Amino acid sequence: MSGELSARLEAVVRATPSLMHVLTTVRGLALPDWLVFSGAVYQPVLNHLTGRDPDYGIKDYDLGYFDASDTSYEAEDVVIRQVAAVFEPPFQEMVEVRNQARVHLWFEQKFGEPYEPLTSSAQALSRFTSTVFAVGVRLEDDDRLTVHAPFGLEDLFAMRLRPNPSRATGGFLRTAQAAQRRWPELAILEA
Repeated sequence: MSGELSARLEAVVRATPSLMHVLTTVRGLALPDWLVFSGAVYQPVLNHLTGRDPDYGIKDYDLGYFDASDTSYEAEDVVIRQVAAVFEPPFQEMVEVRNQARVHLWFEQKFGEPYEPLTSSAQALSRFTSTVFAVGVRLEDDDRLTVHAPFGLEDLFAMRLRPNPSRATGGFLRTAQAAQRRWPELAILEA
């Protein structure tokens, strides 16, 4: 991953007050192997590139953590409630928490596609529908920003929606077109 693009991503993240609020608050919870990812990260970049408000299009903040010690919904629900308790509205309703260690238990039933168990939150990014969506960040205790982007950041900063090259999914075109409706500047590449 390009150091220049990582630095650009970090600058956008740090200049997005709402995202920094989520990252700072979640950091205080010390969840295992946590990341904020997908639209919460790529949408502020698109907004920066197109001159929109940093929060334009943000519907939620996807927060993944990885805890294989208990993959029950009940254990995940405890964390969901713990996270909700540290936020005030509207963030209380907007931060969506999922234990990445249990995604394989419900994914196929919900989306009709098989999903092998994950070994980390970062690995989940490699399964996202588009290279642009596959970016996650974590604010470390020393204020460093850890960036995970298994497909790099080139497509994101070039505003190219490309399907995941390692996992074909049925939902790429639908999600790409939904993103393009909000950011018409996006190019959709189907191959």
